Amino acid sequence: MNSMTITPGIQATLSRYQKEIQDALRQAVQRGRSIGLPVRAIDLTPFYGQMQYHMGWVDRAFSPIPINPGKLLRPTLLLLAYEASGAWGLTEQTLDHTIYLRRALPAAASIELTHNFSLIHDDIVDNDTERHHQPTLWTIWGRSQGINTGDGMFALARLALWDILPEGVEGTIAARLGAALDRATLTIAEGQYLDLSFEKREDVAVAMYMDMIARKTAALMSCACEMGALLGTREEATIASLRDFGFAMGIAFQVRDDVLGIWASAAELGKTSAGDIYRRKKSLPILHALEHADEKDQQTLRQFYTQETPLTEDQVATVLTIFARTGTRNYCQTFLNQQCQQARQALDAVPRLENPVAARALEDMETLLHFVETTVRT
Repeated sequence: MNSMTITPGIQATLSRYQKEIQDALRQAVQRGRSIGLPVRAIDLTPFYGQMQYHMGWVDRAFSPIPINPGKLLRPTLLLLAYEASGAWGLTEQTLDHTIYLRRALPAAASIELTHNFSLIHDDIVDNDTERHHQPTLWTIWGRSQGINTGDGMFALARLALWDILPEGVEGTIAARLGAALDRATLTIAEGQYLDLSFEKREDVAVAMYMDMIARKTAALMSCACEMGALLGTREEATIASLRDFGFAMGIAFQVRDDVLGIWASAAELGKTSAGDIYRRKKSLPILHALEHADEKDQQTLRQFYTQETPLTEDQVATVLTIFARTGTRNYCQTFLNQQCQQARQALDAVPRLENPVAARALEDMETLLHFVETTVRT
């Protein structure tokens, strides 16, 4: 989500609980440092320092730096789902009282650490050398240390979740939360497997791609909303509706990124226009075009996407022309609208509570949905 396109309403939603989430994340990392074997001869500061570097808290020398917290989308969705479902009846009739968040913040930290462990591994797998305008962890400390740091962050994510128990969450609910997070993490790994396998295949269909992003992208957003709802209510229908909202939102967010990766201007993206074409990324637009282009255009696309040399500006222009002939952008927009409609239907199924916190949370979720739906239109 590029900062140049964020509206005041979106910014208010994404920043509402930034401090609380950041504090919970720091507590989770600090807790990890305190529960291991006692350090006698070796200092483990660099191990946790690498995690803090990836999170954007310190520089490569492990000195504190000004924090750019990023979107924190997944933990924000978790907290919104928690509020929308009733926050276990802990809210008062005011929007300023936030003590009730303590019940859900360990889970919010857990979901964000899970997301970041996957990013550390993704950077290694994809050979990405930069994230958030700084060198990726593995480029500084090496692939092996990067893999190990990602593993450590995954363990911290699970440990952070159990901090819900001192906040009064019942063991049966905690077990459901743990199972939901484990299922989501396994599903993400399935999605990564599919994504990697697609790189060497020329028969990837749109339906296969949708199956992949459902696992790699939507699963964790769905899990975040489900976990928030599990912490907020016993009503299974509400939990299911919020889980479905997160899933549809996850698909929509990925399709939105696919569209912006090709048709957004350089000013909107903050990087090269049509960058996903230059990178020959097998995103939804190219897969749709391959399925619907005539034989000549299919041959052209396959030639461009398999040639050893980088694509030229003329070749990128040719790809865009083929996209226009196949109605690819309209298809992507229609599909995005359908996913947003599914998300809206799921949100509409959530009971409206006589509670200003729950009402605001539902409004914030609708704001996020509207943002996704409108930021890729011509």
